[in-house]
Amino acid sequence: MSKFEYLRLADAVASEIANGGLKPGDRLPPQRSFAYERKIAVSTASRVYTELLRRGLVVGEVGRGTFISGQAPRAITTLTEPRGARIDLEVNYPLLPTQAALIAKSLEGLERPEALEIALRQGTSAGTQAARNIAADFLSQNGWSARAEQIVFTANGRQCIAAALAAIVPAGGRCGVEALTYPFIKGIAARIGVTLVPLTMDEHGVRPDAVQKAHREAHLTALYIQPTVQNPLGMTMPASRRTELLRVVEKLDLTIIEDAVYGFLDNEAPLAALAPDRCVVLDSLSKKVAPGLALGFIVPPPRLRESIMASVRSGGWTASGYAFAAAQRMMADGTASELVRLKRIDAQRRQHIAAERLAGFELQANPKSYHLWLTLPHHWRSQTFVAAAARRDIALTPSSTFAVSPGHAPNAIRLALAAPPVDQLDAALRTLAGMLRASEEDFESTE
Repeated sequence: MSKFEYLRLADAVASEIANGGLKPGDRLPPQRSFAYERKIAVSTASRVYTELLRRGLVVGEVGRGTFISGQAPRAITTLTEPRGARIDLEVNYPLLPTQAALIAKSLEGLERPEALEIALRQGTSAGTQAARNIAADFLSQNGWSARAEQIVFTANGRQCIAAALAAIVPAGGRCGVEALTYPFIKGIAARIGVTLVPLTMDEHGVRPDAVQKAHREAHLTALYIQPTVQNPLGMTMPASRRTELLRVVEKLDLTIIEDAVYGFLDNEAPLAALAPDRCVVLDSLSKKVAPGLALGFIVPPPRLRESIMASVRSGGWTASGYAFAAAQRMMADGTASELVRLKRIDAQRRQHIAAERLAGFELQANPKSYHLWLTLPHHWRSQTFVAAAARRDIALTPSSTFAVSPGHAPNAIRLALAAPPVDQLDAALRTLAGMLRASEEDFESTE
């Protein structure tokens, strides 16, 4: 068989989807059965299914099979751009009713000409000494001290990820990531030519033996992980796992890119507190303060600072002078810290509501987090459930968005609890609970 035969077969299945022979939600036969029906090798069938997954024509769910998706693949940016649903449980930016007044008070006087003259100047990746000192004091927590001379600034947290990944992993290199991870890294890795290698997880996070196995097979350069309030699963890595993981990282001479964007919700110090020369800590103000007043922070070991600064400059990821000025005020006068305190209370309140409304269903949740992971009953598929919720004007995120390997997504969804007012959140959760109790077929019959 020609090496291009699998593409011809993938095109044939795509044509069946286009002409309506295969409809959204239809299940494809197991690969072995597909191979038997088409009189091809099982390995060729596997390549056909992989190609269909790559094109976004099908979705794979662990333990369920491969289904026709019936929709074009969604862009990575959809997770950071609200899509207009009345109740948004997809985008996770907490905005408190009182925070605009707090921020306005902090920024009083910034409109004066003498203040604006400074704020409107071009920012740099290193910022000013004053900005570094204030940021170092604000970021230091729980026994970890961010040193002012190490800090590099970007305009937001996503740019921190891009700059760190580009500086640390060479083009064509490999970076280990949690098997279910923040979706943005998939897009940036593809753009800079870095291959992401999924790492097996358990209830404590990334498994050290998975890192060793991946390094043997793929020769990793770095890891990108979220050890505190992981997105999307919400877990915080316990001390024993942190110690074990760092021992493996040291042995293999790897660098950890540690995304601490949700770390403010818990009391754990970054991994950098235990291994400062191995970890690059990423953080931002987008969750702590507001997405419209973001500033990104990279705290690398000294050996990596110059290359990361160069990456920020070449990528055009330098923060504006106004962002520096606003952030400095909010960090220096305690406004940012007060917002952190209030949002920790708010997150716990929302988790409590979710636990009550979704009682009896399979949840994975950190009571301190702004998101939770819901494994769906067997009679629902994640893509179908998300579509059904959208018809109820509720935006959700299917598990496939977070899966690094196509076709290896569990039958689950992530619920982001931060955005809606509490009364809307409560109403949405009640609606979802009702949907979960109904069968997919019964629900569709009422449409």
